[in-house]
Amino acid sequence: MCRWLAYSGEPLRPSTLILDAQHSLVAQSLNSPLGAETVNGDGFGLGWYPDGAVAGSVPALFHSIEPAWHDENLRELAENIASPLFFGHVRAAAGPPIQQTNCHPFRYDNWMFMHNGFLSGFERYKRDLVLAVDPELYPLIHGTTDSEVLFYLALTLGLRDDPVAGVEAALRKVEAVARDHDVAFPVQATIAVSDGATLWAFRYSTQGMTRTLFHSVDIPTLHQLYPDAERLRVFGPRARVVVSEPLNDLPGTFVEVQESTATILDAAGGYDYRPIMAA
Repeated sequence: MCRWLAYSGEPLRPSTLILDAQHSLVAQSLNSPLGAETVNGDGFGLGWYPDGAVAGSVPALFHSIEPAWHDENLRELAENIASPLFFGHVRAAAGPPIQQTNCHPFRYDNWMFMHNGFLSGFERYKRDLVLAVDPELYPLIHGTTDSEVLFYLALTLGLRDDPVAGVEAALRKVEAVARDHDVAFPVQATIAVSDGATLWAFRYSTQGMTRTLFHSVDIPTLHQLYPDAERLRVFGPRARVVVSEPLNDLPGTFVEVQESTATILDAAGGYDYRPIMAA
């Protein structure tokens, strides 16, 4: 469906991961070995919290319907800004039209959200889900994707107070509504959420066969494994990245996120894992 990455750590130019890595996000947009689609050329998005921004700051967004590999503005931005937390997303449209309002990440106040996957049979129960969104949030849904509805449903169900519980409640709502419409396996999702300080990443599907998701190993460990690797020296000790698929071929640099798991990365740079959607 799509490919995405989320970075947290010392301020970094997004180009380091989006353009320059061995298997960068732009490279994945052209050739995604682990993706459901090999090519993800139906638009892209970059979202970032400015370097030095105070808690609660609103992130900046750049969306385009151009293929990521074809857009010079992406290169200009990614090489000339630095951010301690940013999202990148390349899209493979599977029904909703190619338009800027359908490009990830999505934003509400200081929150960012992006999704890889789909809500199967969405057109059959879209109305039910949209009517479950808080009436004050409903006018902010500008696109036509299931992903944006999922975001606003999670906001309605408590994401701002507890992101894990909010996302989990939204996924449960989707599954309950889908069952009423005879859709057996509605959810396919890897999701990233941030408030500008903490990064939450989720891997879940109703069928238990979720799209791939990985996170990087801590930088001090990588320096021990690869003391001569020049490509690692640009990263500070708190640098972490969560990705749809690994950005390089160095063994041991990425760990697969387990099924039905929320991975939580705080400003200190440590990972915490929480099971989700337990029966």
